[in-house]
Amino acid sequence: MPTRKAARQAQSSASIKLGGADWLHSGSVQAVFDAIGRDGHEIRAVGGAVRNALLGLPLSDIDFATDATPIETKALAEAAGLKTIPTGIAHGTITVVVDGQSFEVTTLREDVETDGRHAVVRFGSDWTRDAERRDFTMNALYCDASGVIFDPLGGLADTLARRVRFIGDAQQRIREDYLRTLRFFRFNAQYGKGALDSAGLSAAVREREGLRGLSAERVRVELFKLLTAIGAKRAIAAMVDYGLLVQILGGPPRAQRFERMAKLEAVLELSPDPVRRVAALALFAPEDAGRLAARFRLSSGERKRLEVCAAILPSVVNQRTARRLLYELGAGAYADFTLMAHAHSGAVGQSRKWAAVHDLPQKWTPPEFALKGGDLIALGAPKGPRIGALLADFEERWIASDFAIDRDALLKDAKAQLGAPQPASS
Repeated sequence: MPTRKAARQAQSSASIKLGGADWLHSGSVQAVFDAIGRDGHEIRAVGGAVRNALLGLPLSDIDFATDATPIETKALAEAAGLKTIPTGIAHGTITVVVDGQSFEVTTLREDVETDGRHAVVRFGSDWTRDAERRDFTMNALYCDASGVIFDPLGGLADTLARRVRFIGDAQQRIREDYLRTLRFFRFNAQYGKGALDSAGLSAAVREREGLRGLSAERVRVELFKLLTAIGAKRAIAAMVDYGLLVQILGGPPRAQRFERMAKLEAVLELSPDPVRRVAALALFAPEDAGRLAARFRLSSGERKRLEVCAAILPSVVNQRTARRLLYELGAGAYADFTLMAHAHSGAVGQSRKWAAVHDLPQKWTPPEFALKGGDLIALGAPKGPRIGALLADFEERWIASDFAIDRDALLKDAKAQLGAPQPASS
């Protein structure tokens, strides 16, 4: 049953409405409200959409909660001419599609049983009980079609104060799903302000062993969001202080190099990149690239990026070295390598030298190697593997000259090496 305090909070927020939430008044969102909110049923937007609207932040998804059962939700939506997809019907979720936009509509629930990774739920009609099964108070906010906020657990005050606070007993919330430890730090990085909630922090430390049983895919999603959040530095520092990052990374972190990488991206006006930031935080040796790729189920492309970042870093990246790197790596890998080299160097500012290195792709286009296999065959080279070896040798000489040797000089060298007669001088 709802507590008196919860009832008072819910009642006190009844007159508070979202302001400036354009998404709330869009035709597709109102179509979902209209379709499901029939025959005596209630439907409210819930969670991130409400939280981000209050904070003036962009949002990616708009989710709904309803007292209609999944079967009723499906029938109501289809009766209104809306497409439905039973994406998570066993857990109460129906996806409703309006004009190509997808919305998850989930029946009110309460947990019956949890094991730290999964929950057995029971459908219900009590909005407060539904709120009580969520993780943080700022995620337990609802609003109706007109924007009136329903706040059964004090999430409105926490949201406006940017205070990330577990609902009820923090340790119990984490034991229901150990990923919530990582989410606690991720939400602080994205939305928090000021000191971390002491009860949440203490519970996260006490329950840190639960992180070991989580799937790599779930950890990867949360970690990448955390590392690219605006407050990542503060959250990472707290995780380092309490030894939690070792549990997640499987090794010690390099927090200062991570901070330098984040600063460099900001200085260069680059979007925060999770792979580069993982590299800065966790790479010590080339073999770490494979270990981290396996630990977080990274794609082959992401693993290759880590391998580039894990390569032996030169102590000096001058313009000649930079041109070679850009030619050999391509623009994308060049950016990864040089940013990692800069962060690894310990430099905290944008020196003239490093500025020239980072600006090179905008000012210099790598030339194309002028020799082809056909050129060597025309000079008498036998077909076979020697062609490739010769081309590689000539290309290395060309690169070592800082791309200065032209095609005529390359052909002349090739003729000499292959024993072809030289033209008589005039």
